[in-house]
Amino acid sequence: MLKKYLAATLALCALVYGCVTTPVSENSALILIPFSQEVSLGQQAFQEISAKETLSTNLRLQQVIERVGRRLVIETSMADLDWEFKLFASKQMNAFALPGGKVGVYEGILPVCSNEAGLAAVLGHEIAHAVARHGAQRMSQQLLITGALAASSIRLSDHKNRGLILGALGVGAQYGVTLPFGRGNESEADEIGVIYMARAGYDPREAVRFWQRFSSMKQGAQPPEFLSTHPADERRIRDIETLLPEAMRIYNAHPNKQGLGESFLYILNEERLKNPGGTGQKRPAAGARQPVP
Repeated sequence: MLKKYLAATLALCALVYGCVTTPVSENSALILIPFSQEVSLGQQAFQEISAKETLSTNLRLQQVIERVGRRLVIETSMADLDWEFKLFASKQMNAFALPGGKVGVYEGILPVCSNEAGLAAVLGHEIAHAVARHGAQRMSQQLLITGALAASSIRLSDHKNRGLILGALGVGAQYGVTLPFGRGNESEADEIGVIYMARAGYDPREAVRFWQRFSSMKQGAQPPEFLSTHPADERRIRDIETLLPEAMRIYNAHPNKQGLGESFLYILNEERLKNPGGTGQKRPAAGARQPVP
């Protein structure tokens, strides 16, 4: 009875206070989490991931990550956040952006990106997740529908709901929690991200080419779309192609086009020649920060 009463109360609050409009897509979204709390969770998660991962020692690549990221975030509605970009020495083909403007890129995704515009497609998509507050949307859904979270327990120090919170923020995979963004969030992030990269002066057609490359590098058979929370690669590519006329209109009007930007292939090959054993440098054990258990 108490749970039903709580759900009804939250539903009423949602109707009165919880509706926000997502930038670019202009979709309505339910968010019951205060933005300050969401930012705090993102900062805590970023600190944990940064302590766990090894930072890349490739200064040139780090500079490119920073350059592309800054060009993108200035085109968002959250340009005034304390944005931070880190490149991790890992073969993971992954990247993420957390609430509060904390962005991580893994070296393994860069060969697939191929160039700055490919990276802009990836970062635009991830930054879109953060700006659209998709993590807060998912936590709000848990608050409203399942009761799996209580408002007072939305903090990383709460071990009972820790995995759910990290999964909702989009970084649960680093902690063994499989909770990917849903199809609607993924498609919306694609839509917002391709507009961001066009606004930043990067050729939005590279977003299609990136997903084609990414799809070709996947190993093993892909499940049918209805069995996955993510759009099938073929559908994702088709959907982005339908966004290209508007994105190209923005790109063509840009006074300072970046095109494809700098290629990563030369930088990566140069690094391999200098350091055949790998690019990462492990942190010393003495005094090193440890992941929070």
